[in-house]
Amino acid sequence: MSAISQVLAKLTPPPFVNPDQYDGWQIKWKFFVFRPAMLTREAFLLLALLFYVAFTYLGKSANAKKANKWRARRSFPLYSQQFSKPAAKGGLTSDGYSDFFAFSTGRRNIASLHTIFTLRPRHDLFQYLFQTARTLVDLQYRPKDDIQLDFKLAPGTLSHDFVWAIVAKEELLSVKEGRWDLTFTKTSENPALPPTLSVMSEFADVTDNLLKPAGNFSLIAAIQDPKVLPYFRSLSITDQPRDRPAGPLASEDRSKHVILSLAAPSPSHAADTLAIVTAVFQLIDNLHKLNLRPETKNKLKKTRDDLDKTLKEDSEKSKKEEAVEDKKSAKRRAEEERIAKLSPAEQRKASALFFSIFFPCLLCSLDLTHLWFQ
Repeated sequence: MSAISQVLAKLTPPPFVNPDQYDGWQIKWKFFVFRPAMLTREAFLLLALLFYVAFTYLGKSANAKKANKWRARRSFPLYSQQFSKPAAKGGLTSDGYSDFFAFSTGRRNIASLHTIFTLRPRHDLFQYLFQTARTLVDLQYRPKDDIQLDFKLAPGTLSHDFVWAIVAKEELLSVKEGRWDLTFTKTSENPALPPTLSVMSEFADVTDNLLKPAGNFSLIAAIQDPKVLPYFRSLSITDQPRDRPAGPLASEDRSKHVILSLAAPSPSHAADTLAIVTAVFQLIDNLHKLNLRPETKNKLKKTRDDLDKTLKEDSEKSKKEEAVEDKKSAKRRAEEERIAKLSPAEQRKASALFFSIFFPCLLCSLDLTHLWFQ
C-alpha cells in the first residue's frame, strides 16, 4: 500500500495557497476575484487544448474540401455522363474524417464503380506527427492522399483471364503489399512508356495488346499526359482477388476489375486527372477487342488451373488440421470432465497423467512427479 500511496501522492496536485500579498493584475466583482498570474499552468493547458481543437477542425475541413473538390469537378460532370446512377444521394459517404466513398452504377460494360478517397489523417495531430516522423526514419515510407477507382467489369466485357498493371516505379516496393493478385506478374520496362513507369504483366503478349492503339484511343498517350504523370500511381487489370482466397472460387464469386490509383491533387488542380479517368472508360470499352495468341491463352489457363489445384490442396490440408485439432480439444474436454468427477486424491494423480499426455512440454519446466505420491 505504501507504494500506491506514494504514486497517488505524486499525482495529487498540491493544495492551493492564497498569498497574503498579490501585486499582479486582477479583476474583482463583488466577492469574486480573478487573478490571471496565478493560472499560468491552466492558461498553457487551455492554449494546448484550443490548438488541438483548431488542428482537428482545420484538418477535417481540408480533407473534406479535397475530396469534395475532386468530386465536384469530376464526378458530376464526368460520372453523370457515364452512369445512370453516378452517386448516392448526398454525394460522398464519409467514414471518419480521412476516408470517403462513392458508389456509381448503371453503365454498359461496368457493373459498378467504387471511388475511394484515403487521405492523410490531418484531423489527428498525433497520427499526423507519427507519419511525418516515420518519413525521417524510413526513407521508403511516403504517406500520400490516395484516390482509387475500382471498376468492376460486367460479365462478358473481358473474355480473357490475366493480371496486368502499369505502376510508377516509386510504388513498386509497396504496391504488392495489399495486392496478392499482382504476385502473378513479372516487372519489366517498356520503351513506349515514360521512364518513371514500369509494366507488371504475366506475358508480353498481354502488354502488346493493351498498349497498341485502338482507333482514336491510345492508353500510352493518356498516361504520358504531363498533367497526369505527377499524380499517376498505378493502373491494373485483374481477374484475381486482392487477397489470397482460402480455396478455389466458385464461378459466381469470380469478378474482373480495372483499378486506377492516383495521388489526390490539391483542390486547385482537381481537374488535372480528368484525362486519365476518361481514358480508363475508353480502355474498358475496348477490352473486348483484345486478341491474345493461342499459346498465351493456354499458358494463362494452365496458371489458373494450377492455382485452383494448389488452393484446393491447401484448403483440404487446413480442414484436416482443424479436424485433428477439434478432435484433440474434444478429447481434452472429456478428460477434464471425467477428472472433475473424481475424489481429490484421484484428481491429483489423474491431473499428473493428464498433463503428461496433453501438455508434455510443461513437464520440462514443472516438476509434477510429487503429485503421484500424495
